[in-house]
Parts: sequence; structure tokens; C-alpha cells
Amino acid sequence: MNYQEILKRYWGYDDFRGIQREIIESIGSGHDTLGLMPTGGGKSITFQVPALAKDGTCIVITPLIALMKDQVDNLRRRGVKAAAIYSGLSHEEILTTLENAIFGGIKLLYVSPERLSSELFQTKLRHMKISFITVDEAHCISQWGYDFRPSYLQIANIRKLIPDAPVLALTATATPQVVEDIKIRLNNEKSDFNTFKMSFERKNLAYVVRQAEDKIGELLHILRSTKGSTIVYARSRRRTKEYAELIKEAGISATFYHAGLDACEKDKRQQAWQHDEYRVMVATNAFGMGIDKPDVRVVVHVDCPDSIEAYFQEAGRAGRDGFKAYAVLLYNNSDERKLMKRISDSFPDKDYIRQVYEHLAYYYQIGVGSGYGHTFEFNIDKFCHSFHHFPIQVDSALKILQRAGYIEYTEEQDNQARVMFTVSRNDLYRLENNSPNEEKIITALLRSYGGLFTDYNYIDEAFLAQVTQLQPQQVYLILKNLSQRHILHFIPQKKTPYIRYTQRREDKEHIQIMPDIYEERKAQFAERIRAMINYAKRDRICRSRQLLSYFGDHSGHNCGQCDVCLSQRNTGMVSEQKREDAVEAILNLLSDNKPHYVTEIKSIELPESELDAAIAYLTAEEYIRQTDDERLEVNF
Repeated sequence: MNYQEILKRYWGYDDFRGIQREIIESIGSGHDTLGLMPTGGGKSITFQVPALAKDGTCIVITPLIALMKDQVDNLRRRGVKAAAIYSGLSHEEILTTLENAIFGGIKLLYVSPERLSSELFQTKLRHMKISFITVDEAHCISQWGYDFRPSYLQIANIRKLIPDAPVLALTATATPQVVEDIKIRLNNEKSDFNTFKMSFERKNLAYVVRQAEDKIGELLHILRSTKGSTIVYARSRRRTKEYAELIKEAGISATFYHAGLDACEKDKRQQAWQHDEYRVMVATNAFGMGIDKPDVRVVVHVDCPDSIEAYFQEAGRAGRDGFKAYAVLLYNNSDERKLMKRISDSFPDKDYIRQVYEHLAYYYQIGVGSGYGHTFEFNIDKFCHSFHHFPIQVDSALKILQRAGYIEYTEEQDNQARVMFTVSRNDLYRLENNSPNEEKIITALLRSYGGLFTDYNYIDEAFLAQVTQLQPQQVYLILKNLSQRHILHFIPQKKTPYIRYTQRREDKEHIQIMPDIYEERKAQFAERIRAMINYAKRDRICRSRQLLSYFGDHSGHNCGQCDVCLSQRNTGMVSEQKREDAVEAILNLLSDNKPHYVTEIKSIELPESELDAAIAYLTAEEYIRQTDDERLEVNF
């Protein structure tokens, strides 16, 4: 079948959208390819279609386990052979999946980047017939990207193992600098790298910045003034719960979501929101990646994100169905101070980082010259209490130590629940004191999982709840009770960060933190923070144009629907003659070729409405521009 026939047969679409066909034909012809597509642009089609058209297995590298599971389930429902390898699977499950791929039983194999360094994965990969490699969220490979993940650097090593397999890199958020870095890190010294860019413009999405001292009051006003499914982003876990309660008190259905919830509860809340049981989801940035809900009408950021990239991606979850939607940022003067503080929080002094390294060794009782390869569970609250640290700075210090190569720091990781029967099969059948619900759980375990009498097996409590028609909490309590009765051993799911020493412990004086992982990255982070502040404060340039310009697209026009454009439209009521008089007066003031504050311009003896109209006109036509310190100057 050709690409068009595959699209029609498996997805029911008659034709491709945007640049999908160009990307598919490029990777299908064996060229390294980079696709820059906005959220909702149809990225998955660009690798799933050619994967079905080509011989062999397509390796899909993505950091999003929820997205992996969702896409694999969707592909299987369409009759496509797909599988995923991620943390939480047993060794036997991983081995079986890899063997299936070797023998041609899998067309798309999804893999988390952490798995790439596994000796088992690399050994099996050499025996697979690989059609091509897809790198989703490709900006994660760039140290200049807002979401750099060191595990992505393993992709270069994987390419050396299978040098003939082309790579398809996909991202929805990459500045020109990040685009070039992606190519360098993925291209493996090849000369050809086809790049296709779809406009990031979202014509149905109105970007709005509201100056709001009372953010909660403004949030409730927005929710009362709009209809439809809504995401509210907050900075902290505590705030998600607080805001959700306040929204519910206002008579609007809401729930909250953050990384601290267990997997079962997260899935339950996500499904309820997706099925419109709740109108509002209040969440940290842990929510949204891979969530397929096209009818989100409003996305509100109560707290300002760290970067334009993060904001653009999260705001872009509104209106993916093509109908009118709003992305609203609530901002006030305290936000700038909070954002600037994040720079020092994210990059504490080097001496402090060395101190955290030393305290970590004390915490685990590791002597100088030892510790290599040792892995420990890490309780950040207990560690901070022991050495009088603050969690935010410790978290940042550990991430920098990881980039420097001294440790591997795995943040909160879902470890699936595990079960093993401690009685024999015959003794299990002779038990007489089990309740009906306990019998349901035992029967479901025996039917769904093998080898439970000889080894621990990972189990899915949500799945057990579904097949037994019990509540997830009931399943947990029954398993706990069976464990207390020594019928089985139940290891509950837990979210545990890990520390692994990747080098022998050094004296803290010998810890080297190079400029490329500290000074340069700190400067880049500060630049992204300033860009976010400028976006929030600049109220004379179309919001959409500001965003597109940040990503290197300077061809945009005024959107006509953001708060800036609507404000300028209102000031356009001034007569053309009066506006021209004001334009002449402003240009005369700026003829000294120096930047001037708006207050200086407003001191011109003309009505403020006429001056506003003139400033809006001159800005829109790019005769003048706004500087980083909010002054206006002639645009040469």
C-alpha cells in the first residue's frame, strides 16, 4: 500500500494535513528529517504511516509514558502491531517484547530514553531490522532547550549501533538555536538533514494577558464568562488543590492533578475530566502531555511559566479541534520577582552544590573512592531535614551534579505494585476463609498473570479493579489484607526518587562543574525568563506575533483577536487626521534616535486616546519598537 492508502485504511482520512506528506516522503526515502509542527499539528501520523509502509520496526523514543500507552492502545485497536518498553515492566515482559521485535512481530516499538542505555536493549537492537528511529519531543536533546534531558544524549550511541537507520526528529517548541543543536546531536556527522516547518500560528486561539492583582478573583471571572472544558495551570501541588476547592465553592465542577498523586488516582481524574465529568482541571505542568482532548476551550495560567516554550506548549492545548479558544496568562508585578528568583533557585552557588554532594555521601555513609554503581532510594524531605537544606535548591543541585556526570538522579518514579503468592497452588485452593471479594481478586490474579508462585510479578491495580468491578481502594485494601494473612506478598506501588553513583565518590574540592553545564545554561535560563517577562509586559505588539517571532517566524501578521489587537482596535476610533497629527508629534520626539519611556511620549500635549492610537499604529507598522526595558524607539 502507498502512504495515501495506509492513511485511509487505518485512520479513515482522505488526505494529509499541512507538512505531513513532505515529512513522510522524506523519512520514507531514507533521509534524516526534522519536523517542526505545533501542538495538534498531527505529529504521530508522520511516523506511524511510514512505519507501516516500510519493512522492519520503527523505534519511537519518547519521554511520555502516558503517551506511549495511549498510542500503543490506539494502534492496536486499529490492527497495528505496536508495543512499549518503560519503567515498571518485568524483565520477562521486556525480553518478550524485544524478541517479538527481532522476529518481525512489532511495527512500532515505543521506548523511554532511559532504556536506551540498557545493555539488554542494545544487544537485542543489533538483531532487529530497524526501518527508522523517531525522536519525539526532540528539543529534549538540546542543552539549549527548555526541557533538556541527559538521557536523550544516548540516542547518538544508538545511531552508531544501527548507522543505516534514518532518524525523524519531531518537536512543537524549538527556537532556531535549538533546531541547529538538534541537527548536530542527531545527524551522526551526515550531511543531509531535511527540515520541514509548519507555521506555529494558531488562528483559532486568542492569546490574552490579564494584569491581575487578585488572580483568584480574575480566574473565577474568566470561568464564569466562558464555557467549555478548561485547564488551569498552577506552579505548585498545594495550589492545585487550593484552587480546585475555590472553584468548586464557586459552583463550578473541578478536580486537581499533579505528579504526587498515585498512578491510579491520576488516571481516574484524567478520565473523568476527559469525559466531561469535571469542567475544570487544575494542574501542575505534569498534566497535558499526550492528553487527547481536542475540545478544550480555555487554558489559564495563574502562575507564569519559566519560558515561552513551556507557555506555548501548554497554551496550545486549547482549541485543538479548530474552534475558537482562549489562552489566558494572569500576571502582576510580583511575578517578575518570582521568576527572577527561579534563576538562583535553579542554579545555586557552586560551593553549595559541592556541599550537597558531600552531605549526600554522609547521608549514605559512602567513603571517598567508593560508591561507584551503588543505587539508593532518596527521600528529599528527610535529607533536607538532616542537613538543614531547602528542597528546591537540593533538587537543582542534584540535577547539576547529574549533568556533571557524578550521579544519576531519577526524580519521582512510579514503581508498579508487585505480588507473589507465598502459599502453594494446592494450599491456595484449600483456603476456606476468603471473602467473596478476596476470591475475586485471587481469581483475577491467577487468570491475568503467570509465574506468581515462583517470582514477583508487576500488577496493574486499575486493571484488577476493572475486571473485578471493585473500586481501586478496595483492591488495594484486599491485597494488603491477603499479605497480612501471608497468602501472598504485596509490594504496593510507590513513587520513589533514586540516586545512583556513576563515579567513585570524590572529595568535594575535586568536584568540577564546567561552564557548559553551569554558566552557559544559567545564562540561557535567564534569557528564557526575561523573554517570558517581556511577553507578559509588552502590551503594544500582537501576542501571536510575539510568540511566532520568538520561534524564528517573523512573517506573521496581527492576529486581530488577542488583548493587544482588541485594545488597538478600540483606540482606532480616533479620526485618521488626529492620529496622523499624533504620529508626527511622536516621530518628532523620537527623532533624536534615543529610546523614550511611554510616560515621556504621553507628556506630548495631545489627548491620550490620540497618542495611544498613534503608538498602536506605529508599532503595528513596525515604524517603532519596544526595547527590553519597555521604552520606545525608532525601528531602523
